[in-house]
Amino acid sequence: MNRKQLLLLLVALAIIGGAGLLLLQRRQQSWTESESQIGQKLLKNYQVNDVASIHIKGDTDLTLDRKDDGWHVQERGQYPANLTQIKELLIKMGDLKVVQSDPIGASQLARMHLAEPGKGADSAVLLEFKDAQGKALQSLLLGKKHTRQSDRPSPGPFGDEGYPDGRYVMLKSDPKTVLTISDALNSVEPKAADWLDKDFFKVEKPSAISLVSTNATNSWKLSRESESAPWVLADTKAGEVLDTNKVSSLSSTLNFPSFVDVAAEAAPDKTGLDHPLTVTIETFNHFTYTLKVGHKTPENDYDLSVAVTADIPSARAPGKDEKPDEKTKLDKEFQEKNKTLQDKLNKEKSLAKWTYLVNTWLVDPLIRDRSQLMVDKAAEKKEGAAATDAKPSAEPDPAGPDILPTLPK
Repeated sequence: MNRKQLLLLLVALAIIGGAGLLLLQRRQQSWTESESQIGQKLLKNYQVNDVASIHIKGDTDLTLDRKDDGWHVQERGQYPANLTQIKELLIKMGDLKVVQSDPIGASQLARMHLAEPGKGADSAVLLEFKDAQGKALQSLLLGKKHTRQSDRPSPGPFGDEGYPDGRYVMLKSDPKTVLTISDALNSVEPKAADWLDKDFFKVEKPSAISLVSTNATNSWKLSRESESAPWVLADTKAGEVLDTNKVSSLSSTLNFPSFVDVAAEAAPDKTGLDHPLTVTIETFNHFTYTLKVGHKTPENDYDLSVAVTADIPSARAPGKDEKPDEKTKLDKEFQEKNKTLQDKLNKEKSLAKWTYLVNTWLVDPLIRDRSQLMVDKAAEKKEGAAATDAKPSAEPDPAGPDILPTLPK
């Protein structure tokens, strides 16, 4: 090897050595930066009160907006959102800390479910917090859930893969680092139905229930004189006997009604509410609920609209010979009750703006045909015949069995 070749070799080694040293320094710097993030808050400069909108994107888009009267779900016609659920998320995001930090390359994103949202099973869920002007305050991608292996010898409810105890996430501001947090953020999904305020109307003390069917022969009306009185069928026809067991279920059905979702498509010709079945419920508290029932969906839910009115007395009729102290007490109780009823009316009247998807268990008992409220005579005859055909058991001899007397010895 001559002098020139040796010189070239030394230069090449110097370049390779320098490049290796630079790469090592960069890796050390990256590791140092990653280690410095551990224990730090996930979202820096995060202020809960600055958030006016939450955007979640996966296979679908969801936007939650803060208005003067609270939070609303944009994709459901600005229906009120679940305030408790949103508050929990906003507070939680401010408290989340990084438990692990690692560098990540573009080829590894799909494996960590951090690929671009909406692009298949390996896609991330985008979570953005915006201010009132629509500017993004914080943006991050939610990836694969971190799971902890169970110590139990047999598989638990989550199978052999363990249970989720965290999640891999990536800040949009740092696309080369994957962070691990100790919360799986299970509720953060772009499913509008999961974010709705499910507080629905509640029928208290019903006094009359009626159905107006599209077929007049199937219509009916039930009423009762007091809460403890039996239900009576109006315009009873010859041969009709009301089945009290079927009727008693009507009141319990209305105690705690609920809905599955708010219809995204509310056009009457699409929901069947252009030719509905109409259920009217009157109460002893002077409320009237008008429920219009439309089509049954492929998911086995009904389209339903709700209209609520009330004729709440504005004044109390004083009793005979009321004493001043007694009158003051009763007037105060009357005003308190009136305020409660008025607040209830104002809240339930607002439900009329939307069309709801409700489960069959709420609707089916209310839209029975008239004949379905009656005692099934065929079944009654069958039971009677079965009782007649049953063989009576042999009656014992009233004198008892023959027993020989014991003779004295």
